[in-house]
Amino acid sequence: MRIVVQRSKEACVKVDGETVGSIDRGLVVLVGVTHEDTEQDARYLAEKLTGLRIFEDGEGKMNLSVQDIGGEVLSVSQFTLYGDVRKGKRPNFMAAARPDQAKPLYERFNELMREQGLRVATGVFGAMMDVELTNWGPVTLVIESR
Repeated sequence: MRIVVQRSKEACVKVDGETVGSIDRGLVVLVGVTHEDTEQDARYLAEKLTGLRIFEDGEGKMNLSVQDIGGEVLSVSQFTLYGDVRKGKRPNFMAAARPDQAKPLYERFNELMREQGLRVATGVFGAMMDVELTNWGPVTLVIESR
């Protein structure tokens, strides 16, 4: 699995102009799944993300997690994270898992974060979505389970 994490002051995701998920301060997480991924990958990333210290403490150091600040997570499925553009001009998405494999792992990833006490809002798996956010910092990280 591969996630892109953005620290955010606020964010929302819309489908057909309707807001389906929104958060105040916290993390926007774009989630991609590949063929070999298992629940172990989802668990690793959920644990990594909930403890990731990328929010400033009183001394201005990145020393606090999303849990520490009482933040939220907006999780958005994104198969294009496994787009390969090394050859030609058109992305190849062969490394992205098919929806019947990716959706349960994406949902399990979100469930695992909720089990750790986080409020997790989501988009709609497989839908065309508009994601709006105020990237705070900006801070953006790419994390892979392998």
